[in-house]
Amino acid sequence: MKRVLIIEDERPAALKLERMLLSMRPNWQVVDKLETVAQSVDWLAANETPSLILMDIQLSDGVSFEIFEQIKVASPVIFTTAFDKYAVKAFKVNSIDYLLKPVSVESLEAAILKFEKSDKALNHIAAIENAYTQLGRSFKNRFLVKVGQAYVMVQSSDVEMFYISERSTFIHTFDGKNYDIDYSLDQLQQVVNPEQFFRVNRNCLVNIEAVSRLVSYSSSRLKLVLASGHKAENLIVSRDKVAEFKKWLDK
Repeated sequence: MKRVLIIEDERPAALKLERMLLSMRPNWQVVDKLETVAQSVDWLAANETPSLILMDIQLSDGVSFEIFEQIKVASPVIFTTAFDKYAVKAFKVNSIDYLLKPVSVESLEAAILKFEKSDKALNHIAAIENAYTQLGRSFKNRFLVKVGQAYVMVQSSDVEMFYISERSTFIHTFDGKNYDIDYSLDQLQQVVNPEQFFRVNRNCLVNIEAVSRLVSYSSSRLKLVLASGHKAENLIVSRDKVAEFKKWLDK
């Protein structure tokens, strides 16, 4: 038996979803109907993980994606939404399905079939969380760095790469300047835009605008050639990152 949680702030819509669902799958159970982000977070923290969640996007106290920011959700989700088709398309790949309101019997049945047929359904939620995290995040646009007794503002777009040398982290800019910064590369990965910067190895995080071409290197690795002509020992893509790096460049 599948246990289904409905998160919908309009009670008539929630009751309609419940009736439609149970008419299609009478052996399933609707474990609860919730109306807010806060209720949903509390319920998910205190109860057994449901098999499936039917979730509206617009709730009375916020958007349902805020639930994912506050608690780990281990259930696959079918979203219901009044968003237009372009917004729906933007999120389509990250969920079991998105259903436009008013939800029809046919669209709900199709979404349930997707859920039932997918043996990887539980993995979809990680993509949902990641998509919303990237959508809602504001990435670091500039760095304040100290130069002697003064401070200099370096724009992220001016950074050719971040690199480690002698246990310190540095910014290298397109105009050839280097600045010591109080960040680790792990921390930088969390604050810069992953569409713009890639961690090619343990010691280097490179800007996509800096890459001119790739050259085959020993043991199935790649060496980067930068458009600026700057040469550095750490411009080798680790063997385990080569496939991911090529995919990143080819987006």
